[in-house]
Amino acid sequence: MKAGAPTPKTIDEYLYDFPETVQYMLEHLRQAIRDAAPEAVETISYQMPAFMLAGKLVYFAGYKNHIGFYPTPSGISAFKDELSAYNCAKGTVQFPLDKPLPLDLISRIVKFRVEENLAKAKKSTRV
Repeated sequence: MKAGAPTPKTIDEYLYDFPETVQYMLEHLRQAIRDAAPEAVETISYQMPAFMLAGKLVYFAGYKNHIGFYPTPSGISAFKDELSAYNCAKGTVQFPLDKPLPLDLISRIVKFRVEENLAKAKKSTRV
């Protein structure tokens, strides 16, 4: 997102500010998330695309040299061996723009997060 630009209200608006090649990658990431979590709701949160399902599910964002994917710390730790080829931090992974996105891995992480969120929601509704 360009500095000083108004905060986008939709993911489509967010994607519009990126070069076409990055838009293409971000749209593929978005579709992988949708496919893995079809019940999730798209929104903009913290000025980046987010998916919600029984709470925060995952976020993503475009940057100059990478795409940031934010599946929470549990999503990173559950797949830490497979994510070892990427720069990772507590709750984020960076996918370089000059390499294909690992869409299968992203899909599995999102499905893990769906199960995690639904289990937490179910547990919290028990009395």
